[in-house]
Amino acid sequence: MKKAFYSVAFALIITSFIPACLFAQSVSVKQVKLTNFDLQSSSQVNASGEELSGSNYQYKGYWFPVKVPSTVLTGLVANHIYPDPYQGLNNMLIPDASDQFNKEYNLEQYSYLPNEPNPWKKPYWYRTTFKVPAGDKGRHFQLIFKGINYRAAVWVNGKQIADSTQMAGMFAEYNLDVTNAIITGGENALAVKIYPLDYAGYPAKEQLQALGPFFENGGPSGDIGKNVTMLCSVGWDWIPPVRDRNMGIWQPVYLRTTGAVTIGRPKLVTELPNLPDTSVARLSLNLSLLNHSSALQKGKLTISIKPENFAGLPVQFTQDETVAANGVSIVDLNADKISQLLIHQPHLWWPNGYGKANLYRIRLQFADGNGIADDTSFVFGIRTASSTATNVRGFVRRDFYVNGKKVHLNGGAWVPDMMVNRDSARYDYEMHLCRNANVNLVRIWGGGVTPPDAFWNAADKYGEMVWSDFWVTGDTQGEFKGSPDWPLEGNVFIKNVVSTIYRIRNHPSLLVWTGGNEGHARKELYDAMRDNIIALDGTRPFIPSSSGYAKLPAGWKGSYPDDMPSGVYSGGPYQWEDPKVYYKKADFGGDWVFKDETGIPSQPPYTTLAKTIPDLVWDTKLPYPLNNSWGYHDACTGAAQYDKYYNEMVKRYGQPSTLVNFSDKMQLMNWVGYQGIFEAAGHKLNETGGVMLWKLNSALPSVVWQIYDWYLEPNAGYYAMQNAVEPLHIQFNQDDSTAAVINRLHHATGLLTAKADIYDINSRLVKTFTVNHIGLAEAGTQEVIPLKGILKTAKGVSFVVLNLTNAAGKTVSHNVYWMAPGDDLTGFNSLQPAQVQVKVIKAEKGTGESKWTLQFTNNTDKIAFFVRPQLMENGEEVMPSYWTGSYFTLAPNESITVSVSAPLAKLGKTQPTVLLEGWNLPKQVISLTVK
Repeated sequence: MKKAFYSVAFALIITSFIPACLFAQSVSVKQVKLTNFDLQSSSQVNASGEELSGSNYQYKGYWFPVKVPSTVLTGLVANHIYPDPYQGLNNMLIPDASDQFNKEYNLEQYSYLPNEPNPWKKPYWYRTTFKVPAGDKGRHFQLIFKGINYRAAVWVNGKQIADSTQMAGMFAEYNLDVTNAIITGGENALAVKIYPLDYAGYPAKEQLQALGPFFENGGPSGDIGKNVTMLCSVGWDWIPPVRDRNMGIWQPVYLRTTGAVTIGRPKLVTELPNLPDTSVARLSLNLSLLNHSSALQKGKLTISIKPENFAGLPVQFTQDETVAANGVSIVDLNADKISQLLIHQPHLWWPNGYGKANLYRIRLQFADGNGIADDTSFVFGIRTASSTATNVRGFVRRDFYVNGKKVHLNGGAWVPDMMVNRDSARYDYEMHLCRNANVNLVRIWGGGVTPPDAFWNAADKYGEMVWSDFWVTGDTQGEFKGSPDWPLEGNVFIKNVVSTIYRIRNHPSLLVWTGGNEGHARKELYDAMRDNIIALDGTRPFIPSSSGYAKLPAGWKGSYPDDMPSGVYSGGPYQWEDPKVYYKKADFGGDWVFKDETGIPSQPPYTTLAKTIPDLVWDTKLPYPLNNSWGYHDACTGAAQYDKYYNEMVKRYGQPSTLVNFSDKMQLMNWVGYQGIFEAAGHKLNETGGVMLWKLNSALPSVVWQIYDWYLEPNAGYYAMQNAVEPLHIQFNQDDSTAAVINRLHHATGLLTAKADIYDINSRLVKTFTVNHIGLAEAGTQEVIPLKGILKTAKGVSFVVLNLTNAAGKTVSHNVYWMAPGDDLTGFNSLQPAQVQVKVIKAEKGTGESKWTLQFTNNTDKIAFFVRPQLMENGEEVMPSYWTGSYFTLAPNESITVSVSAPLAKLGKTQPTVLLEGWNLPKQVISLTVK
């Protein structure tokens, strides 16, 4: 047995008393993450919790070593009991939590437990031991569970600390007082009994056919909604059923040592009282001091604030506090009382694309006669968030503002990892990928999970606004199926809501709360969400649902604070559409005044295709190159979605000849589709609130609905979005064939020059248009070059190459389109070859990553089409890699400068190279040596 030794640690924690991003900082305040546990089914263990939590307990039989956080299935996969369910059809070799489902698919045969056909039906034990120094005698000890699923009972050193009625639901945190159970100077034992979901939920039919029938999200009855849990764990049309429903300890466990007084539930509010003037910020701070002793405690509360990611001077102040024996003292401070809470010339937190995400750190210390009793800190941003609702031709449009400035939301839904296995590095990589794509909004979808602290820390860092649904969906709460009576235990739901509000309310990235996804909880739960958000937060908007189609019953209160409808609309389209369709929708308005769910089946590139579909042998009864393994990785979305995506590709670009050719043609579809979605919304920038994808990421290796895949590989749609929502952009409006400039900045563009070059399929320059002295004084759009006449007479394929330059002659936006009468683009299959030369301009090694800047030049008289550089090491692409442009097209004698960075943790000791490919380019390998 490995021991978890007790020592000073600076791990992030949240509890019912301690807010997000706090960590111990003083030698006298210590915190350890308990990681090394042993796991076993209660069906194989006869001992009680009292016995298991004895430090001298001797294991009987084999227990599985696991690293917590770990669900039960994750632990069994790590111990090679079950195969990796992310891969191939391995999930069909694992029993399900539903007995009925197991019988239908003969999955009982795979249970690893003797005489137990369903290995998830009975609770599991997690057990660990740890030492506490003798010098900590007399201190206060807290055992902190960041997240369990679904119920838990806890024993320490033979004493039961909590039972399964007290610890229930996937999204609550638990701070357990274990002071009277801890042994100082010796070995301690912890036993945790994890209970499965109260109701396993019955999944829909398995996705075992490519292009099969449409999936029943949440199962045919939606009965997973009886629980307060990750609703999609029973299966959705982009994730198969998670066999154990993610039962286990899915977030970290900490042991924290403090003095008699602890700091609880700090709430920091930042105000900009003189908007639009932002030269002064007012801070207010509310917290609790909890005295865990039977003696009155007098001490000093010291508060320090310093810049986290920029240079500046810290501020600090101290005040005397007294806490009654076994009592609670509420501390309420504001700028009227404390001059240091009035911040002049604050560095504001801005969303991605609108400014820097400036962060401060606040440190809170309470010292009594015995020294530092508690010491904790968290990061915050000075910013305000607000919203308004406007009626537009019968549709309510929701607009959002940060620091008094309107922000146009460009982003999409975020779904959890299938087995909730993301760690802090992965969250950082994914938020960095989002920032790099010019995404400014990540939506936490209501059928998933409210993510751990590491997600929120990364969102704060990268300037990603977050839209947070609570755990309600139309597929489980009665809008489409299920029942408004679910979840069955309203008290568990409300406790999880309150805990979540406390945990994440101080994060500047959190923009808006919503009551759920495409539906509503019943009134008692809806009111509890809304009322607790107002009472415990009150600093950001709440909207009733992520879909304006889910109408509130009469008499229910609407959004906070304006009492208006949500003003946002889901409903797709979710299949590939010609860009002109998106323009028609945006021009009409309707639900596109704020579209919060639309997308296309967006297949990953060939780079990761074999990892996603390990068996790539074509089943000739299906379109090339599909087989039924594709269905399990989400190519079963029906004729209206994947089928249309495929057929449109063949119609436009011709039947694929190889897997590489198939993948490349699908990337053309991805680019055009995502470009159409975001540019259609952009050309109505001031008339729409935003557009959001279903979805940004994936829960497992998947072939649909993503801009980067499970392996962190962006597809061409990622770079189309990156280009389409850049802060200053030139685009071709496909409703009236006009080139337009889009300014998303909160300031004037300065003088600009727009240029449009029209080429034919042979790279012959047909026409050039140049317009000087243009620009916008504020955010908005400006049509600059009409192109309808020249394109109307074009024959065959036309390339439209657009460039926008500033007064210094620097290109600030580059964009390319390809089109043909009847959408016949098969001429691409015989596009004449070009050659691109690459020069490495700069190589930099910073904190945590390396970065290279490269210039790509097309010195030929032929268009270099769909140029894709990849950062390579030892024959594999480095993922993640953060390119500022890819899948770009260069006109004859045109150059572009892009950069790429990658985490040092993903780079080895060898020098990386760049693999350069393109539609009509020979492959090249480029050294990254600066010459």
